Amino acid sequence: MRRILVAIAGGVLITSFAATPVVAAPQQSPKSVSYNEKLRCDEGSPLCAEPVDSIGRDGSYTGHDEPSTVFYSNKTGAGTNAQYQLTIPKDPIIPPKQDGTGGTFNFQNRIAFWFGIALCDNQSAPEFTHAPCVAGSDRNISDNPDPTKPDYVGRHPGGAFMELQFYPPGWAPFQNGISCDARKWCAAMAIFSFNRDMNAGVDNNAACVAAVGLEPANFAFITKDGKPQAPAAPLSQTTASFTPDPAHDLFMNAGDRIAISIHDTPAGLVTALNDHSTGQSGFMTASVANGFAQVNFQPTATTCSQSPYAFHPMYATSSEHTRVPWAAHSYNVSFSDEIGHFEYCANIANGTCTSDPTDPGSPDADDVGCHTPAESLRIKIGGCTGSDADFDGPSYLADWPGSNPNPFLDRLLHPRSVEFTSPTFNGGRNYDRVAFEADMPRIEAADFGGKCDRTTGTNCVNPPPGAAFYPLFSIRDNNDLQGGGNDGCVWQLGGTHIPGTTNTFGGTTTAEFGPLLFLDYPAAGFKPNHITNDFRRVIPNPCRR
Repeated sequence: MRRILVAIAGGVLITSFAATPVVAAPQQSPKSVSYNEKLRCDEGSPLCAEPVDSIGRDGSYTGHDEPSTVFYSNKTGAGTNAQYQLTIPKDPIIPPKQDGTGGTFNFQNRIAFWFGIALCDNQSAPEFTHAPCVAGSDRNISDNPDPTKPDYVGRHPGGAFMELQFYPPGWAPFQNGISCDARKWCAAMAIFSFNRDMNAGVDNNAACVAAVGLEPANFAFITKDGKPQAPAAPLSQTTASFTPDPAHDLFMNAGDRIAISIHDTPAGLVTALNDHSTGQSGFMTASVANGFAQVNFQPTATTCSQSPYAFHPMYATSSEHTRVPWAAHSYNVSFSDEIGHFEYCANIANGTCTSDPTDPGSPDADDVGCHTPAESLRIKIGGCTGSDADFDGPSYLADWPGSNPNPFLDRLLHPRSVEFTSPTFNGGRNYDRVAFEADMPRIEAADFGGKCDRTTGTNCVNPPPGAAFYPLFSIRDNNDLQGGGNDGCVWQLGGTHIPGTTNTFGGTTTAEFGPLLFLDYPAAGFKPNHITNDFRRVIPNPCRR
């Protein structure tokens, strides 16, 4: 099953700009299918941030599997800036085959991996107040379950979530697929908001729901000059917004070593990439000048509008209490891999799998969003990108780096792991704690076809039912496998047999991701909904330098 898309610290007021709102254009005819429509979160776009409640048609869930690491520090600045060193993962020597007997490429393990941070958006859920959000302030923390208290979770300021997403090459291209190039990676800034009054159970007006759904997204590729190649705002996006431009966008090679900086500026949040391997760089600023905007929450209006808006980090720190209360995950500063978005399909008609010899049960409900071999930029195999609800695709097989104990075979058949350092902030300060968090309870719930009772935790299991394998995080001491240099301790994702691994944190996903996490979410009637969406385990950061 699939999804795709999508100096202020210390109390500066962030307000929307007094400008003429942009009003939604009429909807296109159903026969005219654009990529902008494909990105809609309520229609299963695989790059969207995962909401706590169902937003799909007829109550069907829209979500995906996201094993994550979350970084915590109670020091001011930990929630407003983060710097990483990343090594882009390589694909194996042996290419994939249609019958599943070849190698496994990155696009089969993941639809994207990303680095995230929580942002202000006073037009986004919980929608208790539209007062300006005070950026970079822990006064925004509101997670009390008592509705009579001023820090009740339902009184939380409106929040958005930014994902700096990296897209693997080699398969079906943007606009409808996931690859920017046959061999090169690209990245984008995607900011997700949620237009629902969670305390009253009221959604935005029908025109907005029709135009952008309940989870509108600002989207812009990382470009070499820092200017969007096309409109970024939800109501303004065009097909060009999702069409990679090699002359304008930053493309990266597998194995390149990238310095990542996520930091705030007076103009808006900046995501900057410096490719040490090629000398190229790119960035994007979530600013008014770059055309970023918030969709206005006006549930009684007859038209949909947006206002220019500069997005800034919500919190001063990053802790167990800094979260976006409409999201299924509990995090702020974080890394996540979006897995479970590829299944083989040999016979495809109208974007749907009709049959596949490798899966005797096909087609099933997750065999959608499919692409024929002819659509691929490089690897000529057919497959589907819908969310893998029965957990039987390559993401849930021993097709990850380090899943084969024979290192020679592992390298022949499996991609290298993504490698990244623990983030630092304020010029090199380390985060004190790290959490392993996986949203298995959310994707095992009834609206995803499972049996997990999120209220009690009954039948919420790790690993997911039907999964023959599930990747886990581990660390190694240096980065010499992929590009030389030494970053000290680096994080990786896959099996337990990645050469050089020094700690697998229990060696199983059950041990690593820990117990069920129950949190309070705003709910209709101004009372909390106490449920589980994740497994989470918090430990001291083993990669502090």
